[in-house]
Amino acid sequence: MEKEQHILVIFPHPDDEAFSVSGMLALHSQAGTPITYLCLTLGEMGRNLGNPPFATRESLPKIRKRELMDAAKAIGIQDLRMLGLRDKTIEFEDDEKLTSIFTEAINELNPSLVITFYPGYSVHPDHEATARAVVRSIERMEEKNRPKLHCVAFSNNCIDELGEPDIVHDITDAEDHKVAAITAHRSQTQAMVVDWKEKFENQDAEFLDWIRKERLWTYKF
Repeated sequence: MEKEQHILVIFPHPDDEAFSVSGMLALHSQAGTPITYLCLTLGEMGRNLGNPPFATRESLPKIRKRELMDAAKAIGIQDLRMLGLRDKTIEFEDDEKLTSIFTEAINELNPSLVITFYPGYSVHPDHEATARAVVRSIERMEEKNRPKLHCVAFSNNCIDELGEPDIVHDITDAEDHKVAAITAHRSQTQAMVVDWKEKFENQDAEFLDWIRKERLWTYKF
């Protein structure tokens, strides 16, 4: 991977980072790259409450906050910023408000790389609103000052319309960090990770490809 000056990660929910880019972030962290993560919400509307349940609707925000902190530690994220917006309402936030928040962060940190979702190809309304605002904030910069923008996409039509991802990170060396980050979000992932031990032992090819390859697209302005 190319050495970066500073990486700014912008996602709306706790666990967005764990599934999509935790391995490559761990590798960057190990290489000494500063990483800032803007997480817009605490995922308080998350569908899961643990398996068996250990959270309630009232306690879930505090639990997910702790989980996010644990995941960030597992990845090696040095600067975690929780913005306190409400889950499942990002699409209703003022577009200029979001753009301003992200612009201020970019101006402060001067990142060489920004990571978010790909607008139009990230399924969830919160993902889409976040991605659109990130693109706007960078698009308004002078072209020579813009950081690279790498985007996560997973809609059914993303490869048909965007083509194959131009960035594929093999994060095998950071596999343990990625699994730890996903597992840290236990209220949401507990049921999912139960059968992972067997898949690792059986060297399940499809599963290992999913864990060890992180795919992104370069956003072209």
